[in-house]
Amino acid sequence: MDRRHFLATIALTSACSAKRLRVPTPLQSYRLPRVHVSNDRIIRTVVGLRPFRPSGFVVKTEVLEGKTIVHNYGHGGGGVTLSWGTAHLAVELALPTGATRMAVLGAGAVGLATARLLQEHGVQVTIYAKDLPPDTTSNIAGAQWFPVSVYDRDRATPAFLSQFVEAARFAYRRYQLMVGEYYGIRWMPNYSMSRQPFSDGGLGGSQSSIADLMPELRDLAPGDHPFPFPYVRQFDTMFIQPSIYLESMLREFRIAGGTILIHELRDLREVLALPQSVIVNCTGLGAKALFNDQELIPIKGQLTVLLPQPEIEYATEPPGLYMFPRRDGILLGGTHERGNWDVQPNREAEARIIAGHAAVFRDMRA
Repeated sequence: MDRRHFLATIALTSACSAKRLRVPTPLQSYRLPRVHVSNDRIIRTVVGLRPFRPSGFVVKTEVLEGKTIVHNYGHGGGGVTLSWGTAHLAVELALPTGATRMAVLGAGAVGLATARLLQEHGVQVTIYAKDLPPDTTSNIAGAQWFPVSVYDRDRATPAFLSQFVEAARFAYRRYQLMVGEYYGIRWMPNYSMSRQPFSDGGLGGSQSSIADLMPELRDLAPGDHPFPFPYVRQFDTMFIQPSIYLESMLREFRIAGGTILIHELRDLREVLALPQSVIVNCTGLGAKALFNDQELIPIKGQLTVLLPQPEIEYATEPPGLYMFPRRDGILLGGTHERGNWDVQPNREAEARIIAGHAAVFRDMRA
């Protein structure tokens, strides 16, 4: 499920009809300041490669040459969102081995959450990672809490969807315990926009099972919002600022006695040579080469960041675009290039994203 399909079909199968969802709100309650979008406000454009599998992420156990490998990778655009949830699934597979010392491969959001949960169960953890924050893919994430770009609907099995729902619910609860400045997590209203009525067909059977994870989901009448679209849907969710969150996670891991070794594992032979008998694989795209996962592909995502505007306390998702405000800048996104390994910014995409957002906020009612 990618962000575009999510935003196009944000009504859930178990949700009410559009008429029943709508809660009229006076326009004066929506005095939202405009985002100032212009080329001279750009401070950086960054590219990240999402580790995507059409059939969904992998959480499973594999035994190789006496080592227990617990896989936890392939989250697509939902790595930060689902990290605590799939970490929970992976830990449930690792603990029955009885090992008191385990290795975690990778120090992004998934690896750090997995390591912290293992520590909470009394395991002594060593992280092996090629890069640490701020040089991980997780640092480039937009990090809106909602599991999008995680799988293709026609490839997901019932077994996977069950894992997906369990992971989403666990992660949703865990992040709520971490809201605040220390972890860089806050709640924020979102405004999804469309030129066509939102479909009440929903996001599919699995997504209807997490309808309650979108509090205050409602349709707004044209007079109830300032945006230049006839159909606007509001919902609330959490936003995670990776630069703060990942550093805090690293700090907590070290305080709990964890060890970090900067070491690039180049092949399976080097993985199996590690001293720990239980290894949790959180390598993201690295699993393609290390474990020969031919289904794993990159989805190139690009973010253009504008100067910060502290007064912006809402997020927007016009068709094919999204704006997320953070303390370190205004994130403008709108790319989803499947199979593209190029980590250089696409300047044509950057121009399209800037122009699209500029038009939305130019036409927004004051």
